[in-house]
Amino acid sequence: MAEADHRQALQAAFAAHLRDPGAHPLPAGIDDRRMAIYRELFFGNLLGLLGNAFPVLRRLHDDTAWTALVGDFFSSHRARTPLFHRLPEEFVDWLTDVRPPAPGDLPFLAPLAHYEWVELALSTAEDPPPDALRVHPYTSLLDAPPRLSPLSWTLAYDWPVHRIGPDFIPTAPSGQQTCLVVYRDAQDEVRFLEINAVTARLLTLADEQPEATGADLLVQIAEELEHPDVDEVLAAGAEILDQLRARGIVLGSRRR
Repeated sequence: MAEADHRQALQAAFAAHLRDPGAHPLPAGIDDRRMAIYRELFFGNLLGLLGNAFPVLRRLHDDTAWTALVGDFFSSHRARTPLFHRLPEEFVDWLTDVRPPAPGDLPFLAPLAHYEWVELALSTAEDPPPDALRVHPYTSLLDAPPRLSPLSWTLAYDWPVHRIGPDFIPTAPSGQQTCLVVYRDAQDEVRFLEINAVTARLLTLADEQPEATGADLLVQIAEELEHPDVDEVLAAGAEILDQLRARGIVLGSRRR
């Protein structure tokens, strides 16, 4: 038991030093030159992984700031997954829910990280089971329940995250939500589509009310908007549904 306890304590000290060498000294009896290899290997891999997963976020930070941000994550976060490609999701969760804002932070740090992570998440998502894709591809989407692709996400941000980059760095929210659909098409390419709030509401309702027909959903939207002409909403909505079907965001109508 004493030997096992010693080994466990050594492993804990080893890991603590790797996470934060400044706060945790080198474990006794270990050569610093050899330890430096592990420090570079572990942190360097994480630095590269997150830089590749968040290319825009990386370009908006100089080397010092990016290294400090990733170093803070590395030292303070305890990973929930052993899968390397899942670490970007944990980085987003950490930025959103754990890490307090710091001086010099980009004001859109967490939303931009989430937007960039979505592409990785959809590109590595498992294909849905065949039963999930059973639809009537050509029937009227007004007369039957629209079936959304399981590989499409409807998102809303307070920042125009899809436009942010080195040439456009906003300092305050735009004042209106940016609505997007991110989806994986039939060629397994991840696509981004900016939509208006009404289309976003239509997609949200279709997801929440899977048995409602397209007409049911559009009538509900007309009532929410207090629109004076329901037929006009139905006509415009039918066109939107057909456009979404052409892109593969809506697969067709549900088989009942």
